[in-house]
Amino acid sequence: MLNIISAITQTQIPPFTVDLLTIGGGAGGGAVAGGGGGAGELKFISETPLESGKTYTITIGGGGAAGSGDYLTPHQGTNGNSSTITATGFSTITASGGGGGGGYVNPTGTNGSSGASGGGGGGGASNGGTGGTQTAGFNGGDGKAAAGGGGGGGGAAGNNAPSNFNGGAGGAGSNTYSSYATATSTGVSGFYGGGGGGGADSTSGAGGSGGGGAGGAGAGGGGISGTANTGSGGGGAGGTSAGGGNGGNGLIILKATGTYTAAGTTGSPTRVVTGGFTYYTFTGNGSITI
Repeated sequence: MLNIISAITQTQIPPFTVDLLTIGGGAGGGAVAGGGGGAGELKFISETPLESGKTYTITIGGGGAAGSGDYLTPHQGTNGNSSTITATGFSTITASGGGGGGGYVNPTGTNGSSGASGGGGGGGASNGGTGGTQTAGFNGGDGKAAAGGGGGGGGAAGNNAPSNFNGGAGGAGSNTYSSYATATSTGVSGFYGGGGGGGADSTSGAGGSGGGGAGGAGAGGGGISGTANTGSGGGGAGGTSAGGGNGGNGLIILKATGTYTAAGTTGSPTRVVTGGFTYYTFTGNGSITI
């Protein structure tokens, strides 16, 4: 008997993959010639495999609180919080928060905190604080007598205070992900993660491109908060009667090829289909089921 063996070819369905942009929260600016807050981490992972039917929890890192107070107590800005994507059996993705800006404590300045990007050092009569160091972004700038350094940004280091009375500018953010910013109407002019500007007695430092808050100037000059949904740092305060700016919260964007509709979501993400891709943007906590 002739045995006929039929070859049955099985086509393996490839895993569903997305590109993920995860941004941590920016840090708060310091008080009293305070340093600017550092930007949160910008973490990009391409072609991340996700399982059909599985729910992925999205946690958006909030911005760090601003410092406030007087010359006698160090009131640094608080570090930003991490943004995460978690699921059972899934390797957690984390983008860490930025480092808080330092403040003035007579007669010295406190150092900026370390973080994804370092916070700027606070001003001090005898010597200014040192900028915080980075773990995923860029260092903060150093302070001087009555001026804070700029917070580190996602694309460049924070600037040192240029003189005893003028604050350092925040480090520039990154425009590496400008296509995401354009497609989802997020970021600032295509940038994310600007560092906060340093506060000062005379002239404050500008916020870094991408949403960094400017520093305050003079006794009543409060720092400006970092722009929401950019992971940017807040500006440092100029004097005792005003506080620094809060850090901007982070965000998470999932990008899928073609037209894609998730099986379910919570937290009201924004869905945009453009240029042959589908983008889900989370600016608050939620979840997505594949």
